Amino acid sequence: MVPLTALWLPILLSAIVVFVASSIMHMLLPYHRGDYQQFPDEDKLLAALRAAGLKRGLYVFPFGTHKEMKSPALMEKYKQGPVGMMTVFPSGPPVMPKFLGMWFVYCLIMGFFVAYLTGHTVTPGAHYLVIFRVAGTAAFLGYGLGHLSNGIWKGQTWSATIKEVIDGLVYSLLTAGTFGWLWPR
Repeated sequence: MVPLTALWLPILLSAIVVFVASSIMHMLLPYHRGDYQQFPDEDKLLAALRAAGLKRGLYVFPFGTHKEMKSPALMEKYKQGPVGMMTVFPSGPPVMPKFLGMWFVYCLIMGFFVAYLTGHTVTPGAHYLVIFRVAGTAAFLGYGLGHLSNGIWKGQTWSATIKEVIDGLVYSLLTAGTFGWLWPR
């Protein structure tokens, strides 16, 4: 067993490496640019949403309780469409420093749990590939596979979902490499 205190450097460095890599991947590489679409007649729709007084939250439409799911009225709304989910953020420009800070904290948390699992299953001085395999698998569970639920439950296109899973694979490989490199000997 390797104590977490001996793994603070790979935890921190893997978070930094993933943070930088994700920034490069999302700002410089073009493959995520088609993941989102603009609403048709956006100005009219935004005016209607403002008039409705939407607050921050997750909305589903058409909305119905479990009891109403089979009602003819709700079934007709589903047939007429549109059917979807919408996330509403607070009004104002996106607060990128806050989002980036939360993403970095998430990367640190991922590194902590990768260190916890790997530290309990791999001994000091283990072969690089053993460390890489365990740390990479643990990281992929958090960075990659969690995105599949967006395609299943939230209606995200499968092309966008698969790109996020691939991003997660890259982050996992970087995390695994960092842990393998800095593992206590």
